[in-house]
Amino acid sequence: MLFTKPTTLLFVGDSITDCCRDRESGGADLGAGYVAQVQALLDAHHPEAKVRYLNTGISGNRVTDLEVRWDVDVLAHQPDWVSVMIGINDVWRQFDTPLDEQVSLSAYSEKLQGLVERTLPQVQGMVIMSPFFLETNAKEPMRELMDHYGAAARAIAERNELRFVDLQAAFNVWLKHNHTSQLCEDRVHPNAVGHNIIASAFLNAIGFQW
Repeated sequence: MLFTKPTTLLFVGDSITDCCRDRESGGADLGAGYVAQVQALLDAHHPEAKVRYLNTGISGNRVTDLEVRWDVDVLAHQPDWVSVMIGINDVWRQFDTPLDEQVSLSAYSEKLQGLVERTLPQVQGMVIMSPFFLETNAKEPMRELMDHYGAAARAIAERNELRFVDLQAAFNVWLKHNHTSQLCEDRVHPNAVGHNIIASAFLNAIGFQW
């Protein structure tokens, strides 16, 4: 397990990470999603780890939004580890508001790589979590584009030797046995079961001992 000494672990991303957290808490309120589940499981099973958790996710964010607020909402907290999940809105906005300015695949890759480069000299490590779309048809247009953004996130993680969490793959396993409607209504915002899938995938990536 990665956290063998007192550690500050910061999660940043969009609404999946935010998950109704109190944004006036300075990151201390973990919300009602996977971040809180990670905290509960780590603290229950590894009380010796002494992890301080922060959540600075903001609903609706794209990688361009993270770029603007990175210094204040990430680096200023002086985290030891940073977990980033971003990309869903970068893809979704291309479908629900196509006339707005968009984040192309190349821009997404460039900006996410830039955030990694700004962060790595100041932390022990980073975790990149892929964007996902809860659709089993890989040829459905939004799912197909999401997979391209997920592949870009993976490439950045591999290039920089970071931990990578393939959330689309984790959800695909579950969706072999169940319908998407059992996880969410919009194929993006999962219920507690979906957040547990995310939390479990994250914990597996950091070497959590179940």
